[in-house]
Amino acid sequence: MKQAFRFHTLVMIFSVVSLVAVATWILPGGTYTRAVKNGRTLVVPGSFTQVPSNPQGIGALLMAPVKGFIEAAHIIAFVLLIGGTFKVLEKTGAVTAAVQSMAFTFSKRPELQKFFIPVTMTVFSIGGAVFGMAEETMPFVLIFVPLALSLGYDSLVGTAIPFLGAAAGFAGSVLNPFTVGIAQGIAELPLYSGIEYRMIIWVLSTTSMITFIMLYARRIKAAPEQSPVYDLDKERKSNLHLDESQHAGMSMPQRVVLAGFGGAMVFLIVGVLNFGWYINEIAALFLGLGIASGLLGRLSLSATAEAFKEGARDMVGVALIIGCARAILVIATDGKILDVMLYGLASVISGMHPVFAAQAMFVTQGIINFFVHSGSGQAALTMPVMAPLADVVGISRQTAVLAFQFGEGWINPILPTSGVTMGVLGLAGIPWERWFRWMLPAQVYFFFLALLLLIPPFLFHYH
Repeated sequence: MKQAFRFHTLVMIFSVVSLVAVATWILPGGTYTRAVKNGRTLVVPGSFTQVPSNPQGIGALLMAPVKGFIEAAHIIAFVLLIGGTFKVLEKTGAVTAAVQSMAFTFSKRPELQKFFIPVTMTVFSIGGAVFGMAEETMPFVLIFVPLALSLGYDSLVGTAIPFLGAAAGFAGSVLNPFTVGIAQGIAELPLYSGIEYRMIIWVLSTTSMITFIMLYARRIKAAPEQSPVYDLDKERKSNLHLDESQHAGMSMPQRVVLAGFGGAMVFLIVGVLNFGWYINEIAALFLGLGIASGLLGRLSLSATAEAFKEGARDMVGVALIIGCARAILVIATDGKILDVMLYGLASVISGMHPVFAAQAMFVTQGIINFFVHSGSGQAALTMPVMAPLADVVGISRQTAVLAFQFGEGWINPILPTSGVTMGVLGLAGIPWERWFRWMLPAQVYFFFLALLLLIPPFLFHYH
């Protein structure tokens, strides 16, 4: 059978970079004045001015991925180090033994399986809602994919449990200091005000995402060949020896390695919540975990180094995608059109009915999110414009923060320009095109849910 023609993800992303470069020749240049306030660089409302355009030619187009690699170096290093660490864990046999052990437990007590997806996704959703769990889901993908396969699901389910679970909480965030906290600070709102409505949104978001995954998981368990990644999972199951009927148990070194992994996860949570850890600190933690796992798992130093190199090599494709995705922002910024787009979208919103204005803010945040994937960075870029704009169009600033929250949380998991999304899919071994087709129905649902949830704040004067 003739295979359908499809673009490689790298080709698709570089095509977008090229289109943005073309746009720099068409759109006029413009910029907002920036000011530093409380350590954050913010846009000054009403300061937009036209400047000479800076069209990006072939040289700039070819240079953009290089700059993208430099600007996204911390994310790329994070992905390479995690890939290396989990290859070391895999070589110790601890991951496979743990997955087989959990699968054996569930097979002996099948009544527990119905709680597996809702309980685990709720835990990750709480992480997304409380401390903005996003990059932190990457290590768990490499645990939950084989676990989901062992339970008769597919790698999409294994990826969705930590990644989409956290995304559901991120969109319905109640205490996330990196999105809601910063956005409310810029909008001059009391920190974490409006929490009651956000709690309702969190429940709706988490319940909806869990329902979507559970319905899909039930269908795939009944008919595995319907999975979009069925061919990939057959090979993955074979490599992980998940079809073995006998459970051999775990050796003592494997138990020690898993205990070390559990301890690292505790350190990760404490570090993020209490000490403000971000990608650099978490990457260092996993580098230490990789070294310790090799020693505890009784691998030689050379075997540990070789395993680490092999795991990092597997992530090179992901690193290339992340660097090229960042090139989109590089071209838009250097070409002086990023602020033009923000100004143009804000100008359109200013003439709308308040309800439609709030919904348009959400769409605008989604468009900006295509270029800017840092929650705090997007808040610093857009909220100085959106907060006073909310006053003009007749909606509360709290509603503007909510629109930002939705645009950052529910749209991000499907974007090929997101380093986190592409990193997660790279670790899971899932092509973005298949993820997009599978995720699209849920994405459409959450898009309309966001539009509907932005209506009550106007009706009930949400402050």
